[in-house]
Amino acid sequence: MHLTRDLIGYGRCPPDPKWPGGARLALNFVVNFEEGSEYSIGDGDGRTDTGLTERVSAAVPAGQRDLAAESMFEYGSRVGFWRLHRIFRERQVPFTLFACALALERNPQVAQAIREDGLDFVSHGWRWVLHSNLTEAEEREHIRKAVASLEKTLGRRPLGWYCRYGPSENTRRLLVEEGGFLYDSDTYNDELPYWVEVSDKPHLVIPYSLTNNDSKFGTGGFAKASDFFDFMKDAFDLLRDEGTTAPKMMSVGLHARLIGHPARAAGLIRFLDYVGKFDDVWLCGRDDIARHWAEHFPPTVV
Repeated sequence: MHLTRDLIGYGRCPPDPKWPGGARLALNFVVNFEEGSEYSIGDGDGRTDTGLTERVSAAVPAGQRDLAAESMFEYGSRVGFWRLHRIFRERQVPFTLFACALALERNPQVAQAIREDGLDFVSHGWRWVLHSNLTEAEEREHIRKAVASLEKTLGRRPLGWYCRYGPSENTRRLLVEEGGFLYDSDTYNDELPYWVEVSDKPHLVIPYSLTNNDSKFGTGGFAKASDFFDFMKDAFDLLRDEGTTAPKMMSVGLHARLIGHPARAAGLIRFLDYVGKFDDVWLCGRDDIARHWAEHFPPTVV
């Protein structure tokens, strides 16, 4: 196969992103809302999803519902989301919702809160499933259904897209084919946005992060709230220091069923209160970054 990878990027000379107010760092918090859209026997998938949960040790026989795992997902939508929503609102810090369309259909109270607050959101798919396992026709239909569903529940169509873990080889082309998307975040390869060419059209990519992410609570990388705080603070401090000459962006990924628990949320509170001390950081939504980049760095030769 032809190698279609860019291993160089901006190299030693990244552009000055010209963040608003001369900010040294663009900081974007992302709350992933997946609960109710994951693989489940009730939705005909033949198994219960245990992704990013407390990982119950007891094995449930294949083909049977794992009620413990289901309830861990439910915690995120019943309790965790509302704790995170309150924490961000109290500090007037914006965040982006990575929204699985079916999850919002099944929780109209969360959808109502997003509409009322005018929250920034990105389509996280029709369901929280692996797009790499879908046929091209199935994926095209998932994208179409996600857009239609989010327009109905949130009153706006999504401008951005992010798959579960990673896209298929068709995803980006299908997004351009669907139309209406300004960008996707289906990559982890940079700390600045960049343009690519897809089907002879310019398409914006805003990289995401699984490094600055509470998923480490689900994989054993983080055990305590202080682990989360220390890790995020170190990343923030270094990026902000580098921002005196080369400003970048920092994405922080969150999940209501993980950091929404009190002992973990305490670490998020400490980090939010810490970053709130700096007036040279742009706290923003993902759509804000996309619009800023399109305005200041429009595609020329892709």
